[in-house]
Amino acid sequence: MKRPLWSAAGLSCVALGAVGAFLPILPTVPFLLLATFCFARGNPAWEQRLLDHPRWGPPLVQWRERRAISRRAKISAVTAMGAGVLITALTAGWPWWLLVLGIVSVTGSWIWTRAE
Repeated sequence: MKRPLWSAAGLSCVALGAVGAFLPILPTVPFLLLATFCFARGNPAWEQRLLDHPRWGPPLVQWRERRAISRRAKISAVTAMGAGVLITALTAGWPWWLLVLGIVSVTGSWIWTRAE
């Protein structure tokens, strides 16, 4: 009973990751990391397919083995988060952009301090 639920959760995460590949504000790799976690419990063959994927497999394996994020990914993530803060400041205004800035500062610092 649990395996189909884990598989469904993994497929949902893959779908969100696919959307994130085209939208700069929505991240891709974190959803794919969550998908591999779900697939490990629901469908190991699908987990392996994600890990073997030519584009998305290497960052997933790098995170799994060393908890590392490439410099290029760090720059992309922090830049996208900065764009999100700017968009929030221009559209939502005060005080929402300060809340977003605080969240992005903590998250961006965490990302930037991971191994490469």
